[in-house]
Amino acid sequence: MDAKTPDWTLLQSFLAVAETGSLSGAAKQLGHSQPTLGRHISALEHSLGVELFERHPRGLRLTQTGTALLPKAQSVQQSVHELTLIAAGDDGHLQGTVRITASVFVSHHILPRILAKIRALEPSIQLELVPSDSTENLLFRAADIAVRMYRPTQLDVVTRHITDLKLGLFAAKTYLDRKGRPQTAEAFLQHDLVGYDSNDQIIRGMREAGLQVSRDAFATRCDNQTTYWELVRAGCGIGFSQTGIARLDPLVEELDIGVDIPALPVWLASHENLRRTPRVARVWDLLADGLQEAGAPAS
Repeated sequence: MDAKTPDWTLLQSFLAVAETGSLSGAAKQLGHSQPTLGRHISALEHSLGVELFERHPRGLRLTQTGTALLPKAQSVQQSVHELTLIAAGDDGHLQGTVRITASVFVSHHILPRILAKIRALEPSIQLELVPSDSTENLLFRAADIAVRMYRPTQLDVVTRHITDLKLGLFAAKTYLDRKGRPQTAEAFLQHDLVGYDSNDQIIRGMREAGLQVSRDAFATRCDNQTTYWELVRAGCGIGFSQTGIARLDPLVEELDIGVDIPALPVWLASHENLRRTPRVARVWDLLADGLQEAGAPAS
């Protein structure tokens, strides 16, 4: 059978199944039903005249032919996304949708009031907020603008350092009334500490500050930043937070143990083609203004 040029939709399904290893995972990723994904794979195999997947106990596995075709399909996907980005960059209208991604904590505590101001100033621009602690791929339009606490290093991505958010040590007043208020690093390490689970950011930061700790030093652990802060507020122990947020909370108290805690850098990032789009550029500037205000010292 002569192979025919496959439909792009079929290639998308092929890539999703190859990435997730199952029809159910691919269906969830693409928003299609599992039977639809199965028909897409069958249609692609019929079109190409080859078998792309073989079944195994945990799902689907690429055949030797499928493995050989995967890089080519990924190259087509990249080209399609680049075409989309170029077209988006040529859109001269201020109206439309801008998709923003940020960490769960920043999305919950900082961005709502900034986005409300943007909506008031630019009612023709619709906003989509994606709270996520994972790294979204700006090249594949997972977001138009990303708010990051580190400098993104993806190629073709424009970045700008906006401000630094001061961090501090905090604990619930109920906890401190019960366990005491440490004033030195040595006393601090004897307290119940709240840390992350699989994320080693706090451990690395504490070690850089001269506090040699391991994961076991934290009596309570959680990677979700918003839940992490609720654990501190509830009295699980001493933890870290942005001072601009925590100092407004009447349930907690800030501690000074004589250790300098590095500030949290805030970066904006966007694909270079999208960054030139008027609506994205406008939201970028307004986000920068709002985040700078959030990083300003409290009066």
